[in-house]
Amino acid sequence: MTTPTSDVKLSRAERKATLLAELERQRVDILVDSDYLLQAASPLENGWGRLKLPLYAVGGIAAWRILRHPGGAMAAGRKALAGYMLFRKLKLLAKIAT
Repeated sequence: MTTPTSDVKLSRAERKATLLAELERQRVDILVDSDYLLQAASPLENGWGRLKLPLYAVGGIAAWRILRHPGGAMAAGRKALAGYMLFRKLKLLAKIAT
């Protein structure tokens, strides 16, 4: 069997075998990388598991308060929107001034 060089044409079967070997190498690389990712992310997953219940509780309490007294949330939303619009205007003015 000849070694593939740039001046030697490979047959269709040889190209197919080369591509299949490359696919197999990529599959193995993906499996190794996914295992590494799972090991690296496991501390984060464990931390999220500890924080999930308290975050749900705080979110539920905040939603209950907003549903019972929506005026405060509406005022905060209006202030946030006004602040965002002011920020955009100042950014535009700074761009024009320079």
